[in-house]
Amino acid sequence: MLTQARTTSLPFAASSGYFDQRSASAKTGLHLLMAAMSSMFFLFLLSYILRSQVSDWEALSEPWQPLAQTGQLWFNSALLVVASISLELARRSIRQPDHGHSRELLLLAGLSSFGFLVGQLVFWNFLTSRGFFAGSNPANAFFFLLTGLHALHLIGGLVAWIVATVRLSRQRRQPTEEGLALTKLSIELCTTYWHFLLVVWMFLFALLSSSPSTYAAIAKFCGLGD
Repeated sequence: MLTQARTTSLPFAASSGYFDQRSASAKTGLHLLMAAMSSMFFLFLLSYILRSQVSDWEALSEPWQPLAQTGQLWFNSALLVVASISLELARRSIRQPDHGHSRELLLLAGLSSFGFLVGQLVFWNFLTSRGFFAGSNPANAFFFLLTGLHALHLIGGLVAWIVATVRLSRQRRQPTEEGLALTKLSIELCTTYWHFLLVVWMFLFALLSSSPSTYAAIAKFCGLGD
């Protein structure tokens, strides 16, 4: 039995250098992706601030506008926080000998993320049902654009989450050293990405729900206003 265990562990041990390189490449790729996304959102937010200084801008955060009541968006934000925390706990749990509650935590993260997307759809429907279409006003267009882009990137993350979930299920059925390493890597990458998406969403939420005076102050600080 001991001889067999040593034999089965040799292939992975022999390729550990390749796996380390693969892991480093995956992490580097994710960091580059997040850097590109950060640049994209920064440019969009800069355009948002600049466009908000034009006279035809009708901010959705005015007292009589939909974003004056952000209960739905706060609830959506809470779901994304739960997803991010669940993935962080899953990342720590998978390191335990029995993998702890990594499976349950991973499922909770996926369900919370899906709930966030559903909540965003509910709010978009709330806006359109009251006549706040993307073409009605530049502020509306920016809201749908920014929140839509964030949702699309979260959907992309859910693809990686599915991969991590499948790998974890396979590892529970047929444990292997290589399978465990791949599962840990997948969960770690998902965790990093979800933390990033949470930070991006918090910035978006804070800006989109800010008052026009805040936009003017930011524009002036950036040299974009009068």
